[in-house]
Parts: sequence; structure tokens; C-alpha cells
Amino acid sequence: MIFLSLFYEFFKAGLFAVGGGLATIPFLKEISAKTGWFTLSQLTDMIAISESTPGPMGVNCATYVGFETAGILGSITATIGLITPSVIIIILISKILEKFRNNRYVDAAFFGLRAASVALIAEAGISVAALTFVKSGNTVAERISWPGIILALVILYFSRYCKWTKKLHPIVFILFSALVGIIFSL
Repeated sequence: MIFLSLFYEFFKAGLFAVGGGLATIPFLKEISAKTGWFTLSQLTDMIAISESTPGPMGVNCATYVGFETAGILGSITATIGLITPSVIIIILISKILEKFRNNRYVDAAFFGLRAASVALIAEAGISVAALTFVKSGNTVAERISWPGIILALVILYFSRYCKWTKKLHPIVFILFSALVGIIFSL
């Protein structure tokens, strides 16, 4: 029964998470609340690990949740559940789109899908930012994760505005952030 649940929950996420891996985050939050397979804290860890490892983030998260829930077969089941809708939709769209690409309704549908993708990704970004930059406390100063904000600003500066670091591979920033995270946790 757990395998059917894994497949079903991740099939739904794969079916409705238009826009890539970040768009799966709201669905992962829903899966967490509904099933209890992982906590929101574990979700932020999954996102960080999934973003820093090869492969699509949504697939990496599905594989992780499946493995933690039901071992190797669970990871395979959750991953297949997540990617099955995409495979089906891509096959169908490729057959239909050739005939209707210049149709104004098809163009309008894609316009709507782009807007939905932006909204889902924005919600995911806001959720991750809230989990990263806000912590429990009594006062406003205690509720703000100053190390997280400082690290984010430093990474933003060096990745966007500093000429000599713009040429660095993103993995350098990921490794630096992991190192700083370890140092702050000591």
C-alpha cells in the first residue's frame, strides 16, 4: 500500500507542478502535511541537497522521500510516479503541437502556463526564504536568522556583482555555503 501511496502522491506532483523542480516544492509541502513522511525542516535539507547534486530537483526529492519511506523500491516508485505524467504529456503534446502550433488558443494556453510556472516558483522561493531566514524567538531580532541573511547577501554579491567571481562555477558557491553552514552550526 505504501508503494501505491508514493506513486499516487508523486504522480499528482508531477502532473500539476508545471515549471520544473522548484514548482514541485508546494506539492512537497502538501505531501509532508498529508502523509508525515518528512518534516518541513527535512524538506529544506532535501531542497539544498537536491539543488547541489546532479539531476532535476523534483526527481532528487522524490527519490529521497521514496527511499526514506520505503527503501530502494520506494525511491524507484516515487521517482516513476513523478516523471510518468511528464512523459505522457510530452508524447501527447509532441503529436498535437505539430498540427496546432500557430493556433491562437494554443499560444494563449502557453501564456497561461508560463504565468502559473512563475507563481509556483515564486511561492517556492518565498517558502524556502522563510524557512531559511526566519526562526523561532520572542522578539523580531531573535526571529531573524542573521547568519542566513548575511550568507545570502555575500553569495549574491560575489555571484552577481564581483567580476572575478562571476566566472566561477556555481558548485564553488554551493561548497562555500555548505562550509559556512557547518561552521555556523558548531
